[in-house]
Amino acid sequence: MNAQNLSRWPLAGREDELAGFGRSWGEPRCRAVVVSGPAGVGKSRLAEECLSRVAGEGWKAATVTATAVAATVPLGAIGHLIPAQVNLSDPVKGFAAVAGALAGPRRDRRWAILVDDMHLLDAASAVLLRQLLDSRLVRLIGTVRTGEPVGDAVEGLTGGDGTHRIDLAAFSVRQTEQVLQAALRGPVGRRALHELHTACGGNALYLRELVLGALASGTLVSEGEIWELAKGAMSATPKLSELIGRRLAAADPGARLVLELLALCEPLSLADAQAASSLETITRLEAAGLVRVASSRRRTTVALAHPLYGEVLQAGLPTLRRRELLLTQASRTQAHGARRREDALHLATWQLAATGTADPALLSQASILARHAHDYQTVVTLLQALPEDHRTYASCLLHGDALSQLGYWEQADDLLVQAQTHALKEDEQVAAALVRTWNLFWSSARTEHALQANESVLRKITGQAGRHLLLLNEASLRTVSGQPDQGLALLEDLENEAKDAPDINVWAVAAMCKTAGLAFLGRIDEAVAWGEHVYDTHAQIDKQEAGLHPAGQLNPVMVALADAGQLSTAREIAEKTLADLMSADVPQTWVMTVHLRGRTEWLAGDAAAARRWHAEAIAQARAQNLIRPLFIAWAGLAAAAAVLGDLDAAEAALAEMRAYPPMGIFAGEEDLGQAWLHAARGDLARARTVLTDAAGRARETGHVTSEMLLLTDIARLGGAKEVADRLADLAQVCDGAFASARAHLAAALATNEAHQLQDAASELEAIGAYLLAAEAATTAAAAWQQAGNTRRATAATNQAQACAAHCPGARTPLLVTAEAVSPLTKREREIALLAAAGTSSKDIAQALHLSVRTVDNHLQRAYVKLGVSSRRELTETFGTAPTRG
Repeated sequence: MNAQNLSRWPLAGREDELAGFGRSWGEPRCRAVVVSGPAGVGKSRLAEECLSRVAGEGWKAATVTATAVAATVPLGAIGHLIPAQVNLSDPVKGFAAVAGALAGPRRDRRWAILVDDMHLLDAASAVLLRQLLDSRLVRLIGTVRTGEPVGDAVEGLTGGDGTHRIDLAAFSVRQTEQVLQAALRGPVGRRALHELHTACGGNALYLRELVLGALASGTLVSEGEIWELAKGAMSATPKLSELIGRRLAAADPGARLVLELLALCEPLSLADAQAASSLETITRLEAAGLVRVASSRRRTTVALAHPLYGEVLQAGLPTLRRRELLLTQASRTQAHGARRREDALHLATWQLAATGTADPALLSQASILARHAHDYQTVVTLLQALPEDHRTYASCLLHGDALSQLGYWEQADDLLVQAQTHALKEDEQVAAALVRTWNLFWSSARTEHALQANESVLRKITGQAGRHLLLLNEASLRTVSGQPDQGLALLEDLENEAKDAPDINVWAVAAMCKTAGLAFLGRIDEAVAWGEHVYDTHAQIDKQEAGLHPAGQLNPVMVALADAGQLSTAREIAEKTLADLMSADVPQTWVMTVHLRGRTEWLAGDAAAARRWHAEAIAQARAQNLIRPLFIAWAGLAAAAAVLGDLDAAEAALAEMRAYPPMGIFAGEEDLGQAWLHAARGDLARARTVLTDAAGRARETGHVTSEMLLLTDIARLGGAKEVADRLADLAQVCDGAFASARAHLAAALATNEAHQLQDAASELEAIGAYLLAAEAATTAAAAWQQAGNTRRATAATNQAQACAAHCPGARTPLLVTAEAVSPLTKREREIALLAAAGTSSKDIAQALHLSVRTVDNHLQRAYVKLGVSSRRELTETFGTAPTRG
């Protein structure tokens, strides 16, 4: 995909407007439909689509483009519609001749005429079109720019009962997403969507040009799964810069001054904006839609009306002019006393941008403010400008932490080692060690190194408070790296530590890990209650003290809710978390939230949605230089692709996954992709073996919910009798409706009892686990059919189809083959699936420890029962992908 492929921008996100047009056009009294809205909102594109639709219904179509130049010539806009032989010196005869020519020899033609920019139409053209309207020979589809003056003649075209109006608003976020997906022919990452929508302000023309510019510059990229924006500013195309430049060029010199200042320093107080211009000028700019004026309490601020205005204005500013504006505003702020909390940050960034340097004390103060706002890139920018002889323990620690948050773990580790070198007190050594261990754990995926770094400092510390913090840190690391039972034992007593904690950030991280540990161990109710309490507590902590973003506390809550079967609530938590993180520069938390959203969709059975979210997690992790989450994200994508039947993508994802160190979190779930890849190829025995080993690892590490998930998949792939008892035992110790529903499903599959299968399907459907519900209902339908109960079989089939509709593209052995293979024994079905996947009888015999003759006998019986006569027909029956040699 490149910019050249987007010469024709798709129409998307305007379904309501098109439906409204269809209703209006269908009314007998309709004479015209007028689309109105601001410049660039997509009026012309919508009108063109409307014209195309009515042309398909038999209307003769014509287009008129009104321009300021054409308006100086009478009939200049519609001259191409007037036959050459018509003499308009006599208006009455001329009109009759035009009408006759348009009506055709049989007088049966109906014309739909699109008039673009109708407000620019000359009076003579408007009068002639009005006469044609009155004769019912034509109908108009017009576009009018909001706020433009309209003459009396044109007003006659746009008024009256027969004229319907469509007021076109800027795109919502959802509409922007629909347009981008249609244009790019693939899903778009949530952060890319946010940045593009914010930049274009919902303006369709601006959006198109931004996308073209990003494609041309290589900042909008896709590796086949999802479109993401690379780091750095988006590039506006020359056309977009020209369009915005023309809009801004109308400003007089006084207005230009305040616009340029806003481009560099927005938002400004109204007083500062008036100091650069005048109240009258600002009022005119607001009326023209170039600035926004907002009031909050006693403070009134002024900002540019559109995000792109600042980019275009800055691009046209000479260096000395930029310097003058920045330093003048800095002096103005200092003259006010720089009393506001954010003033130090503004002063430092303005001075740095103007001169390349700033007062070291101001840089240090500003970097702390930027850190409190989770603006890590600004922290790095400010501290990179700090002179070497002003670097201290505090600046190295802050700088290293910011680099770690941005994924530059090696640079971060160097600075954090420097911070430890500069540390003179035990509490400073502890603080540096805490940041360094999480940099090693999260950014570079070096769990053992992180634990060793923590232990090496612990051996040196004698103070009880410092040792306590380091022990909490160790417990947190162990809880989320594969040892939840060990870690949780050290994290139990955190209830009363929030107010008295010697380091509130250590408490926040430990509290978050405790929520995760409770969830992993199946103590779901405790996890949700504790996680919500921690989130509320964390949100109330002064931002000057807190480092971790409070939204991160909701991620383990999402895990707990999903594993409890509260899937809708888990999605709501994910959306809240992403909304909270959208304006914060916290890529680690963002990537984990996106991955966990994918896991939630996997549990719900929507493999396509799971694949999309895992792909976004991978793209963002790569863009942000994060190593740790790539292992689990690739694992999730592999499983989703396998269930969707995209075996090449599943294989590629597994290869990528193996290139990264295991995370330890969700122990055993990383093998879901390999297991479902075997299942997709019909090798259910190998799939069960992989899952059995994975479930064993989950059991050893105390990941109760992961063990239940893996055992459930064994049951789905033919091993229900082997795992039903263990699932029943786990359901007794694991909270939530999902645990009991999984146990009931395994028990029903083990007995193949229709009533139990039907009950399990309803239980799973109620919690939103639609793929499991569809499989249970499909199997129930087959069981009812065998029992001769056609009515119940039909009801179960309908339920299965309704549930499967929530799982587009999913193909699993139970879902695809339950009805087809219902007469088959378990062994016959297993052999038939392998044969359908292209496995030879010899290889089947070796895999199942049978003789070739036994395999062929089972296969022949399967042929007879299924009414097929060859392996090719068997493959068509099952739709199984061939196995690769």
